[in-house]
Amino acid sequence: MNLLYSNDKQGSYPDSWYAATANTLPPFPQLRGSARADVCVVGAGYTGLSAALHLAQSGLDVVLIEAHRVGFGASGRNGGQLGSGQRQDQQALEKMVGPDDARHLWQLGEEAKTLVKTLIHDHQIDCHLKPGVAWTGFTAADTHHLHDYAQHMQRNYGYDQITALSPDECHAICPSPAYKGGLLDMGAAHLHPLNFALGLAQAAQKAGVRIFENTHAHDISTGTQTTIRTDQGQIAADHVVLACNGYLGALNRKVAARVMPINNFVVATEPLGEDAKRVLTRDIAVADSKFVVNYFRLSHDNRLLFGGGESYGYRFPADIAATVRKPMSQIFPHLRDVKIDYAWGGTLAITMKRLPFLARVAPNILSASGYSGHGVGTATHAGQLMAQAISGQTQGFDAMAALPTPAFPGGPAFRSPLLTLAMTWFALRDRLGV
Repeated sequence: MNLLYSNDKQGSYPDSWYAATANTLPPFPQLRGSARADVCVVGAGYTGLSAALHLAQSGLDVVLIEAHRVGFGASGRNGGQLGSGQRQDQQALEKMVGPDDARHLWQLGEEAKTLVKTLIHDHQIDCHLKPGVAWTGFTAADTHHLHDYAQHMQRNYGYDQITALSPDECHAICPSPAYKGGLLDMGAAHLHPLNFALGLAQAAQKAGVRIFENTHAHDISTGTQTTIRTDQGQIAADHVVLACNGYLGALNRKVAARVMPINNFVVATEPLGEDAKRVLTRDIAVADSKFVVNYFRLSHDNRLLFGGGESYGYRFPADIAATVRKPMSQIFPHLRDVKIDYAWGGTLAITMKRLPFLARVAPNILSASGYSGHGVGTATHAGQLMAQAISGQTQGFDAMAALPTPAFPGGPAFRSPLLTLAMTWFALRDRLGV
């Protein structure tokens, strides 16, 4: 079974609040027959769109193909949070790769945030970019860790955009009874993720990228020149960029061994009116300290956008709204019976270390994926780094490719059951507060 078609209608966006409020683009054509390009980019999410745009700006002839629609996958369905650094925090990275490499990774993460903000500004992308992401703790221990982290970043990295939130300060921003404090990162941001992807597509098209939708890559032959075969045609290219993330399928075994698709779910409530002040009193986004993170923010039309819950098979649950309503009601009991207008799922991809997997899988084939819930900035940056590497500037790509990314145990046949077992344990720890 292919995740591209397990939960979605061919060539259609999901019935999400994002799709309902998108700055829609006319469909791009399907590739029919043969095409030739310097670079073929497979996948039109943030990674592929950024790679294609930067490659075209460097003067290369680029074809970008997408099995469904531009921004169809996680890029058009996620929580819209543009986080700082990497998916793992700096203290974890210092233990994992050492202080010098951890500092370099922090700098790359800051470059990623700056890149997203610059692209939005330069290409006048209307995606409601707003500053501010809070991390909230369920316990005093969680809060102590977050406060320690804020102090660590201020003292050791000179990062002055982050501040600790006492219980009272946290409740003044987010009145949920579940949280005991946290931190606020005003250098991070949130946005309308699908509109950001669509804006990147417009920019890429203006730069000369040939974009084809409903064009599913079935296999890639390697060699001095690659051939990418699709449903109705084929592309000959000197270089290939794999930007498929959770929808890679069987296109590359090396990537598939290290990058695992998982599903995550989001709802949009009805407009909350005055009740919105009992959710957030500032226009920021929030993510909490659960292992399976709850994340939320208010939309520009005053709905609660709330993400929570994961699954590890091919199919989404039959009732996504009920799946997400459970954690949402724990955080905001007063919204237990609120009407949910939109409920949707999406497939992202994780790695064992929750760090992205960038790799040169063949001399002229680059891949980036496995953003583990930190993709708005990291995926966009990865696309730029691959474009730079193809043009001969490999430093940034090589630094990210050096990150530890072990294969999942058991291979594709056993990784999903093993992950389900592990996640059940972590979910139990969340419930017990340990």
